[in-house]
Amino acid sequence: MTAVMESQSIAPVRPRAGEGVRWGSPAAPPSQSEHTTNSPRQSIVIPTYNERDNIPALLERLERALPAGSAEIIFVDDSTDDTSAVIEEAARSCQIPVTVHHRETPVGGLGGAVVEGFRRARGAWIVVMDGDLQHPPEVVPELVKTGIRDGADLVVASRYAAGGSSDGLAGRYRRLVSRGSTLVTKVLFCTHLARVSDPLSGFFAVRRTSVEIDELRPEGYKILLEYLVRARPGRVAEVPFTFQARAAGDSKASLAEGVRFLRHLVRLRLGDRRLRMVAFALIGLSGLLPNAVALWQLTETAGLHYALAAVIATQVAIAWNFALTERLFRKRRPRAPVWRAVRFFLLGNADIVLRVPALALLVDHVGVNYLVANVVTLVVSFLVRFAVVDRIIYARTAATTRTTPTRPSCVRGGLM
Repeated sequence: MTAVMESQSIAPVRPRAGEGVRWGSPAAPPSQSEHTTNSPRQSIVIPTYNERDNIPALLERLERALPAGSAEIIFVDDSTDDTSAVIEEAARSCQIPVTVHHRETPVGGLGGAVVEGFRRARGAWIVVMDGDLQHPPEVVPELVKTGIRDGADLVVASRYAAGGSSDGLAGRYRRLVSRGSTLVTKVLFCTHLARVSDPLSGFFAVRRTSVEIDELRPEGYKILLEYLVRARPGRVAEVPFTFQARAAGDSKASLAEGVRFLRHLVRLRLGDRRLRMVAFALIGLSGLLPNAVALWQLTETAGLHYALAAVIATQVAIAWNFALTERLFRKRRPRAPVWRAVRFFLLGNADIVLRVPALALLVDHVGVNYLVANVVTLVVSFLVRFAVVDRIIYARTAATTRTTPTRPSCVRGGLM
């Protein structure tokens, strides 16, 4: 017997390009509040990336572990191989309803895939696990059972709780990195993570009613950390488990993922506004050098008066900061480049009528060196500009904010 979802037909519904592959009806994912008597007890969300060789064994073990009629399995696949096709084929003989959603653009990485699975889940409990069999399927029922018994909002499968083990990590170096990352994370978020021994686990269960999906801003692998810090679940329970060795395929851990993880930590720790100010300051600081060099050359070499030289040097710094901003923050561009450049230069020059007199006051009446005085006026200009640049030039449109889960972003601009 072939289990399907929301349909009597076993033929997969073929979507348009970029949409998911569903076994059964092409109905839209349920809303956050929707929960009917026909909903499964648990939804198993499995993000996959080139895991074709692990799929048959994974579905077979889940089928043995889960009671008949109690679950659905949702694959969110970002693969560049034929993993989706392998899932479809394996689903034909699986007694549990299986859904496959293939993302052509893997926004948010693995965390984004998990959030997409949350949107499609119908179960009272949502279990998140990897598709490489390092998370034993046999532990899934225990996670849900513990959550129901303890009245928990979140149940974490922990490698570091009493009785758990991380032996499946490949080599001493991987185990050291895992322990070190966990320690750093717990120090940074000691209040949020006091009750959790393994905040970087990718294996956990959440009560569906406790998840506010639009609050999550996933980036990379550590979706549990995102949920713990942003959602702050009420009661948290843990189930120890032994992290298994990878059954097949290659590990997805890489230097790029490590950098993404560090960036995620910074965003969570600083918060959006402070992070924007840091990014704004770094871009601005980089503009100090071309500004100072241009000012010195125009004054000392070309013989211009320092006030006129400061105006010209400001244009050099504005051009530098605009080019750097466009290069580093390509994704956040709500307006055409020419329009952004015009507004950027207008804003960069808006304070000239105040900054040049202030510069003259410091140099001619206070006796400050013109290069030092220039830096002082630039810093004051930065503090004022920070309050308005992000909203005027690089602000997201209201429609985008309403329809897309917000993600932490950096302010564009700098010290001119």
